[in-house]
Amino acid sequence: MIRLVLFSTLFLAFAGIADAQTREVTDGQLDLEVSVVGGATDVFAREMVLITIHGTYRRHITREKLEQPELEGFNWSQLGTDRWYETIEAGKRIKNFERRMALYPDGPGRLTIPPFVHHLTLTDEGDDWFPHDIRSEPITVDVQPVPETGGGWWFPVRGLRVSDEWSNAPDQLTEGEGVLRVIRIEATGATPEMIPPMPELTSPSAMIFAHPERRFVELSPEGPVTYAFWRWTVRPTNGTSAILEPLEIEYFDTKAREQRRVEIGAQRIAYGTVTGPVRSEQPADRATPTRGSLSRAPLLGMTGLCALLGLGVMLAGRRTGGAGWRRLPGLDPRRRAVASAARRGDAAGLWRAARALMASDPGVAARPEARGAVNILGRSIFGAGTGPAPDLKALARPLLRRKRSSGDT
Repeated sequence: MIRLVLFSTLFLAFAGIADAQTREVTDGQLDLEVSVVGGATDVFAREMVLITIHGTYRRHITREKLEQPELEGFNWSQLGTDRWYETIEAGKRIKNFERRMALYPDGPGRLTIPPFVHHLTLTDEGDDWFPHDIRSEPITVDVQPVPETGGGWWFPVRGLRVSDEWSNAPDQLTEGEGVLRVIRIEATGATPEMIPPMPELTSPSAMIFAHPERRFVELSPEGPVTYAFWRWTVRPTNGTSAILEPLEIEYFDTKAREQRRVEIGAQRIAYGTVTGPVRSEQPADRATPTRGSLSRAPLLGMTGLCALLGLGVMLAGRRTGGAGWRRLPGLDPRRRAVASAARRGDAAGLWRAARALMASDPGVAARPEARGAVNILGRSIFGAGTGPAPDLKALARPLLRRKRSSGDT
């Protein structure tokens, strides 16, 4: 009896395999589908469109290669390696293929995601190989222009987390000590060049030294995840305490389809002998300060150097002000940094210098050609790196161009 059952099972299994491996490919045996995660096909320019390429195969596959179409009008990124796995349906094993991609439409209009083609090699009843292709259906995406942001930075993200961290308690400093502040940005669905420029931290009674911005990107099934770190060393200049003004980050929540804001409230820094209430804000979205979460190694040596450099920058700023730098562009250190990086052929240095200039000069940040230059640089640095190297001197020109005012002669 046991032998009969075993023989019947093996016979049915081999019969099923033999029936499947023929030159005739019937409907339902092979399927390839491209879908937009969340189903949204009406998006804004430069907003991530997350797609899944999913194949199901009820036949033995000897070889395979997925052909990606030309995605005109999109920037794109593949989110990791292709994934193969098996599922069970009606007692039969089914092979599954999956690829995730993030697409970013360059501008408004009706764009089409053309068919993907999976080139397969199958076997017939004689165990001979033969080619067979399957195609996905095209998808149309309606892209709307970037909405009005009041002159702000267009920052569409699938998810945003902001933390405010300090090297030690900012209101319990030792006399003469500085404190390191780090604001950490974690943006899902954003590439590095999409992060807003590092803001200017201000205070009427503190010396502030801004450190170079750091950022990197990781790939996840939910899209690129970009991390940015904004860092400042701060100390009171009046011997007692100082108030750091609040910061705001505007962003567009692509899931909720609404503009939102994170506010990092005002913060008091003080030497430990000073007591008093801390001024606070009550924003709708707020990054909660975390104190003592960074390394507690002494900052005195770095603080001394930062104090000298920062004092020189602040004194120069007080003499000339932002308008002074714009009247004397040759003396503006940020403009000099842009020009110097372009001459050296340093793409990463030019990208950092350009973002610093845009953060300090709203006139430059408002120019579409300047923002376009920074986006090109970002894609060149953080993208796949398959295209030609950009002309850095040409990209620097819209950043350095002066806008003539009515008082110029």
